[in-house]
Amino acid sequence: MSRPVSRAVVLVSVVVLLVGTAVLYLWNLSASGWANSFYSAAAQAGGVSWKAWFFGSLDAANAITVDKPPAAMWLMGLSVRLFGLSSWSILAPEALLGVASVGVLYATLRRVLTRGPAGTAADGTVERTREPLTVRVHVAAMLGAVVFALTPVAVLMFRFNNPDALLTFCLVLATYFTLRATERARGRWLVAAGAVIGLGFLTKMLQAFLVLPALVVAYAVAAPAGWGRRIRHLFLALGAVVVSAGWYIALVELVPASRRPYIGGSQDNSILELALGYNGLGRITGDETGSVTGGGGAVAAGGGGMWGSTGVLRMFSGVSGGMVSWLIPAALVLGIAALVFLRRRPRTDVLRAAILAFGGWLVVMMAVFSFMAGIYHDYYTIVLAPAIGALVALGAFVVWGRRQLVAGRLVLAAAMAGTTVWATVLLGEASGIYLTLRWPVVALGALATAALAILPTLGRLVRASVVAPLVVGVAAAASLVGPAAYAVQTAATPHAGSIVYAGPVSGGGPGRAGGAGHRAARGVGGVGAAAAGTRAFGPPPAFAQGTAPGGTAPGATARGGTVPGGTAPGGAGGAGGLLGGTLVSEEMTTLLATDAGSYTWAAASIGAQNAASYQLASRLPVMAIGGFNGSDPSPTLAQFQQDVAEGKVHWFIAGGMGGHQNGGSDTASQISTWVTGHYAARTVGSTTVYDLTEPTP
Repeated sequence: MSRPVSRAVVLVSVVVLLVGTAVLYLWNLSASGWANSFYSAAAQAGGVSWKAWFFGSLDAANAITVDKPPAAMWLMGLSVRLFGLSSWSILAPEALLGVASVGVLYATLRRVLTRGPAGTAADGTVERTREPLTVRVHVAAMLGAVVFALTPVAVLMFRFNNPDALLTFCLVLATYFTLRATERARGRWLVAAGAVIGLGFLTKMLQAFLVLPALVVAYAVAAPAGWGRRIRHLFLALGAVVVSAGWYIALVELVPASRRPYIGGSQDNSILELALGYNGLGRITGDETGSVTGGGGAVAAGGGGMWGSTGVLRMFSGVSGGMVSWLIPAALVLGIAALVFLRRRPRTDVLRAAILAFGGWLVVMMAVFSFMAGIYHDYYTIVLAPAIGALVALGAFVVWGRRQLVAGRLVLAAAMAGTTVWATVLLGEASGIYLTLRWPVVALGALATAALAILPTLGRLVRASVVAPLVVGVAAAASLVGPAAYAVQTAATPHAGSIVYAGPVSGGGPGRAGGAGHRAARGVGGVGAAAAGTRAFGPPPAFAQGTAPGGTAPGATARGGTVPGGTAPGGAGGAGGLLGGTLVSEEMTTLLATDAGSYTWAAASIGAQNAASYQLASRLPVMAIGGFNGSDPSPTLAQFQQDVAEGKVHWFIAGGMGGHQNGGSDTASQISTWVTGHYAARTVGSTTVYDLTEPTP
């Protein structure tokens, strides 16, 4: 498998990889409707108002922003401006980011595997020999890209409109730039990596920085230059991170509060507080003022808080296991073995640098996710997928090259056996066809494990040119059957709400890994399975609120009916009215449109998910009192009373979530109490509304 490969074969296989990924990520994309209506509403607002687009406002009248920086909303908002508001215009950019991420990872692996040792040319510049592109190199690079593309959580999030898709793309691209800088100690490539990390910060704040330790170590260890030059380049890259991320932070802080929307997710209208608190260290410590609930301090029966139990097995247990962990054991085993086998390589070996980069990425992020006490959602693990794919590919490439050694064969056999056992366990967590798939996985895995252990013997019995590709093919099939089945099921299932899951096994509550719902998904009609709305090849949920432009289905599912306030028990992957959006009737849509041009906001409602659903249904600005959780102090009671007195708000829609959320503001409750005490209620369908232009005597 070490002979050169033709350009035609490479081109065709890469095209097949990217087209296949595009089909998986784009197929029936509109089935999820508005997906996360919170971000869809921001995209709708950005498609109407450039100010809302720039700040990431939830509504076009700029009352409050989403609780994340706006980079992901910039892409969606531009798409809405170009193609109009629809499920496709919002979700397609995420899918294309997924295809691009897979392509960049392939390019990274291929480049790393074809770069030889560093040398110095006559003019003093650093040179590296370029090895020919062989079948072995191409197969390894393709393997890493395929593992990434088929990781169930990647399929989920590249078909969804959370910021994680753009964040993942930024991390993959930054790693490519870093490794390219490492080849010849080129500072400009490292600066480019820093700029991309800064963009990642403007996507999901401090989470983008979790990859920095691995990239710094890889460059500091392997760049072919003296310590002084390496340190100087790293400081230049740090400056690029600061400039790329800091320009927006500085601008928002300098703009007077009266000239911009309130910064959602903060308690003092500060984007710095948002970055360092709610979206920063608060996620680690659990001290997130205004969050839905406390973190580690909110311990429930069984030893875990609302966000699940922390510990070294968090990535392997509950829903996270089926979403991301299929090949983590193999990645760790192969990565460590590869570092051992490469220990005598020169310091500047770029292959070892790549293993350090992707291995450090995987270990650091796993450690943070495993022990963070604050808000944790299983879909965060999408950022592990590229590192898993890369480490499997690079580790397998190195260890396969030592297959003539007993140690090499034992490592390959151990990685294959561990992958088979773990895939069998994960498939056993589901039901129906997934239980059946365990048997071919066991058969193929056992065959591949035995073959890897006795490769020299097989080579004497059958030609090596036949044995090698056959064993590799069987091993790849055994490793990918499980995640591929979960990936297809994920693509075939509509997902809506703020908390979503990949695969046929769903969580039992907001952010909870495992629990009753996790186990109940195995049975027919289990409570947890019904609540999560994700079943093994079950019928898709029926969406309410009619259809959006392009035949898409916006909003939450109607399966659960309505509850007081007009909310529904969540869509596929959702977990309640707050997290799954609100059902909006035709009567309510008509009511909001009545004389809407005379008001700044057609309505106001407590909580962003509640407001977002009414805004998407009516295409009119709806004020989200209290931000996402209803716990931000915006607007204050006095500000809201002034807006009403000036005729800026027409309707107040009851329902949503308000009050003290983990120490947050209770202004939403104050506003609700004031409205109910001064305006008469009326019912439209199952929704209670108040006309703020007609106070009671």
